[in-house]
Amino acid sequence: MFPITDASPVRFAADLPQRVDVAIIGGGVVGVMTAIFLRQKGLSVLVLEKGRVAGEQSSRNWGWIRQQGRDPAELPIMVESLSIWKRLAAEMGDALGFRQTGVLYLAKTAREIAGFEAWMDHARAHQLDTHLLTGAEATALLKGAVAPWLGALSTPSDARAEPWVAVPALAAKAEAMGVWVREACAVRALDLAAGRVAGVITEAGRVACDHVVLAAGAWSRLFLGRHGIAIPQLSVLASVAATESMAEIFPGNAADDDFAFRRRADGGYSLAPGGSQHDFFVGPDAFRSFGAFMPVLKQGIRATTFRPAAPSGFPDAWGTPRRWGEDGPSPFEATRILNPAPNLRTLGRVQDAFARAFPALGRPKLKAVWGGMIDTMPDVVPIVDHAPLPGLTIATGMSGHGFGIGPGIGRVVADLVTGGTVGHDLSRFRWARFSDGTKIAPGPSL
Repeated sequence: MFPITDASPVRFAADLPQRVDVAIIGGGVVGVMTAIFLRQKGLSVLVLEKGRVAGEQSSRNWGWIRQQGRDPAELPIMVESLSIWKRLAAEMGDALGFRQTGVLYLAKTAREIAGFEAWMDHARAHQLDTHLLTGAEATALLKGAVAPWLGALSTPSDARAEPWVAVPALAAKAEAMGVWVREACAVRALDLAAGRVAGVITEAGRVACDHVVLAAGAWSRLFLGRHGIAIPQLSVLASVAATESMAEIFPGNAADDDFAFRRRADGGYSLAPGGSQHDFFVGPDAFRSFGAFMPVLKQGIRATTFRPAAPSGFPDAWGTPRRWGEDGPSPFEATRILNPAPNLRTLGRVQDAFARAFPALGRPKLKAVWGGMIDTMPDVVPIVDHAPLPGLTIATGMSGHGFGIGPGIGRVVADLVTGGTVGHDLSRFRWARFSDGTKIAPGPSL
């Protein structure tokens, strides 16, 4: 059930058309939502997924749909995205597991409170219902809580959904609209003619198209590198657990620096480390990008566990080919779905922290654990831009923020492809920021 793996049955097996207007590489939330918006514009669209729809981060994330704490450049798109989620939920009933149950950030230090107060300027600018709570007010919202929180930041209009059911449901919606959706079909390369995109070459054959959208998550850097396009994207391991059914302590999403949780539709909670704790695998690309990632590493060095990359089965593995032919297997066929083992020691600390905060419930019992590889950028915001190759648009590096903002990004990318009105300032997300002298650093997000 959670997450989707390559043992999950193939649900989408459309025959490959000879030609479409747009081919989308990647069957995650961004790729699927881009397809829906392109189809609404009357274009013919093919979604190609090497493994399963939502098999990687789109089914392995926390399931949060949050405006709160966003980078200011992402926030306008996220506000739009929440409205799209609400509209989709109204159309599709309970298929998405969508609930507006709020987000709560809990602070243990005066420094964290100061960060919340500073972010309130962005909330007010977008007329969000975000507000600050005292420690007593925050604790009162969490049944049985005893942790010494000094205060909290709350956005009641923020939401949650069930990732492993929501994204496949959206893919089924796309298919019903006339989008071709094909799982277990890797794209090996772009087909180029006269210096621009003319199609895609898949393991099942060539499909002609005028435009390609690359929404391949953790694999985007590897794919682009084959075509001489460099982006400093790396991946980090995030570990998540699902508890057995538990008494409800809060209906929405909450986090402090030790743990984060989300109420699930089955009566349990999804638990994860708070404070951006993750594992970072050091491979060849990590060495190449070390300088670019220094600012974000300095911010989160204490929350990062450094580990050597595996010899294979991972985009930045030491044995992963960086060049391959079009007429033979590619790295994308060798690893259909990234399914890394979670860090059980980290998850054990999460269980202990949760038990300290909610002693009446005790140490939560887990019924599933998993890991996911988050595609991240040095400034912790994505690339959403045309590539320096006519006919190619990039939407990658969602940096752990992709599930909630996915519908909004999909709408934006659809308008980028068709020359429509994007409606948002995308300058912070441009591809060229890594080569034009722009200072690369994380923005004022939480």
